Amino acid sequence: MTIRTVGVVGCGLMGSGIVETCARSGYRVVVREVDEGLLQRGLRRVEESMARAVERGKLSEEDRRAARDRIQGTVHMEDLKDSDLVIEAAVERMEVKKQIWRELDALCPPHTIFCSNTSSLSITEQASVTGRGDRFCGMHFFNPVPVMKLVELVRGYLTSEETLATCKAFAESLGKTVVVTKDHPGFVVNYLLVPFLLDAVRALEKGLATKEEIDTAVQLGLNHPMGPLTLLDFVGIDTTYYIAEAMYQELKDPRYAPPLLLKQMTLAGHHGRKTGRGFYDYRG
Repeated sequence: MTIRTVGVVGCGLMGSGIVETCARSGYRVVVREVDEGLLQRGLRRVEESMARAVERGKLSEEDRRAARDRIQGTVHMEDLKDSDLVIEAAVERMEVKKQIWRELDALCPPHTIFCSNTSSLSITEQASVTGRGDRFCGMHFFNPVPVMKLVELVRGYLTSEETLATCKAFAESLGKTVVVTKDHPGFVVNYLLVPFLLDAVRALEKGLATKEEIDTAVQLGLNHPMGPLTLLDFVGIDTTYYIAEAMYQELKDPRYAPPLLLKQMTLAGHHGRKTGRGFYDYRG
């Protein structure tokens, strides 16, 4: 099928990046947030990102204006009813996602494909609350979405070959490289990445080295672009905590059990760059 209009649920860090990427690729985008304040904050993030792309010569001013004109913001879920494809980018909580899909399943026509941007949660379980398991898959983007080239396309238990082919073609039209993975906690990237990040937190808890030394050791010793604690601040302390907890509950593998420090930082509101404080201080 042909995708013309893309609905996006959530205009946070990931959602706004998905909105921008789709609009810059020529799609009409309708993005829904839970309230006007969050919506306007997300749309500003999109506009600032595209402005930076213009400054860097990655996007023309004419294309920036055209992309912005393709974006419609809303706080009403029913405004997504005419979407050909809906991408959910809400908080990493299964019950929240299920409620979104229940609402959308009642609103959207049968041809609409549903995709979750989840980092770790079961696609099959999310699809179970809808009547379109065959038209449901995972489409996991990476942050920052306009820059990162990978999309993990996740095949749920009922996902049809037609849906998989349509979503693969759509992701590739955004300039992404697609890796198809089965519906397993963490898929490929987080299955490998999360234990590594949690071990970095455990090393800090044990006093193995300072946060700066841990990050420097990984950057220079493993040739990573940033250290694991800096990466945690970038991804979000709370996001990583919820991902790890969900994977641990599913797999019961102690490698995925969130360290106490990660839980305490989440509860304290020290979520990394987005709140100004995480392992490092970004205020000012």
